[in-house]
Amino acid sequence: MPGISSSTSTAIAVDLPSGRILFAQNADLPLEPASNEKLCVTYAALVELGTTFRFPTEVLGEGHQVGSTWQGRLVLKGYGDPSLTSAGLSQLVQRLWRQGIRRVTGGIVGDESWFDDQRTAPGWLPSFAGTESPPISALVVDRAVRNGRLVADPALAAAAEFDHLLRKRGIVARGAGTGRAHPSAVTLATIESAPLPDVLAFMDHESDNFTAEMMLKSIGAIAIGKGTTGAGAAVVRRDLEVAGIPLAGVRIADGSGLSRLDRVTGRELISLLVLIWNSPALESIVDDALPLAGESGTLVDRMLTGPAHGIVRAKTGTTDIASALSGYVGSSYAFVTIENGHPVDVWAAHTAQDAFANALAADATGS
Repeated sequence: MPGISSSTSTAIAVDLPSGRILFAQNADLPLEPASNEKLCVTYAALVELGTTFRFPTEVLGEGHQVGSTWQGRLVLKGYGDPSLTSAGLSQLVQRLWRQGIRRVTGGIVGDESWFDDQRTAPGWLPSFAGTESPPISALVVDRAVRNGRLVADPALAAAAEFDHLLRKRGIVARGAGTGRAHPSAVTLATIESAPLPDVLAFMDHESDNFTAEMMLKSIGAIAIGKGTTGAGAAVVRRDLEVAGIPLAGVRIADGSGLSRLDRVTGRELISLLVLIWNSPALESIVDDALPLAGESGTLVDRMLTGPAHGIVRAKTGTTDIASALSGYVGSSYAFVTIENGHPVDVWAAHTAQDAFANALAADATGS
């Protein structure tokens, strides 16, 4: 197709019932994945965190309560919840109120130590910071927006917002800062995110880079005790390797697919899609997380007509140098299409991807 080079593209399709490869072009060519990288993160999150996992956020107390006074500091500690909002903080405030706390002799501390302090990921262009994703932190409220502006220090902003909400409810403290909770601190209140499948559905439906990066660091923190991008990437690769996914030429540098260091192959992704399809505990979750052609998420404006409409569920991916579409055609086929370029012709790539999906859907439905 004009605008697309076959030497920097891959396409592969597999018959799901038999596992037979129907078509393959450059199946082992390493390419930049764009947001198709999120498929790998989705799989590893389900393996490492489990389907019932919820992200907690805690208020820890250093000191003790005397009457209506908490003598000491209150620590707001984050554990990487990408969906944490000021409404959630208000729930924590209400729980402290119900415990009779009306005054705090110390300050409010924002603790982001569950992750490292790197706000972006390796291989990102400088322009990606704050545009493609808010700053990454274990403690981020309202996607790091406060008073209508994106903040540079999410943990400090979270502590300041918590302090504001405490005062609004009638609990007076001594200002906000950042730091780490003392090992002797006790848990006073906890809230939790929606279950992991719901968070993954948002991540994949909207192709949300921030959620993917928070998810990757969470995988590292929970699996090997290191809340870093590198640790999360190592765990993702390990999980893929254990599952028998071919990884020759594959490089995992971040969770979102924004990194210029990422590489995937068509064989890797198609093998992962087939693996998920044959895992009943995972298949329904991933299928629900993927956008539906012409109807939802990042596919709401694509394949509005034709056989693929309402049948194809697939993960999109778009950067200036990569375009991708990978997923399922009903229960008949799995497919992967990726195009790279400098820059990539997005219109031509989308046209080729949609045509591939429509051809498979036509065959599956006999239309």
